[in-house]
Amino acid sequence: MQWTDELVEWIHLYTKDLYKWALHKTSDKMLSEDLVQDTFLTAAEYLHKFERKSQPKTWLMAILKNKIADYYKETIHQRSQKYVSIDFLESFFNERAHWRKESAPQNWDCESENLLDNPLFTQQIEVCLQKLPAQFGACIRLKFLEEKKSKDICQDLAISATNYWQLLHRAKLHLRSCIENNWFKKQGAR
Repeated sequence: MQWTDELVEWIHLYTKDLYKWALHKTSDKMLSEDLVQDTFLTAAEYLHKFERKSQPKTWLMAILKNKIADYYKETIHQRSQKYVSIDFLESFFNERAHWRKESAPQNWDCESENLLDNPLFTQQIEVCLQKLPAQFGACIRLKFLEEKKSKDICQDLAISATNYWQLLHRAKLHLRSCIENNWFKKQGAR
C-alpha cells in the first residue's frame, strides 16, 4: 500500500465531505468514520489504477458509496434471519392476524399543524430512524428519503423483492410505534 503526498493531501481536502456523506447515509458517527477510513485505505491500495478521468473527490465518493452499499448488504444478510421470527409479528398481531389493542396504530391528532415543519418532530423522527435495526433503517432511508425504486434498492442491498417488502413493512411498524410512543403520547400528556 502506497501513501503518497497526493493521497495525504486528499485526506486533508476530502475527509470532511466524505464523512458528511457517510453520516447522511448511515446516521452512525463511528460507522461513518470507519467507512471513510476504509475508503482511504482502498484508495491507497488502488491509487495506481486511478486513471484521473474524474476528479479525486468523485473517485473517492464512488469508493465510499460502494463501502456503504457493502456494509448494508453484509448487515442485512447477517441479521435478516433474526427478524423473520414469528415473535416479532406476534408483538403486533394476535393469532387471528388482527391488531393487538396495545399495538394498533393510533390516530395522530395533528390538528392543522404540518408536523414536518416542526423541528422537534423531525428531530424525533431522526431519533426513531437511528433506533431501527440497520437493515430496517436502510430500507426506509433508501425508499422514502432517497426515493429510490424498489428494484434498485433490492439490487443495492442484494436482497429479494419479498425480503425487501418484509423488511420495509416491519421497519414501518417499528417507526410508527416509536413515533407514537415518543411523540404523540408525550404530546398528549402535556
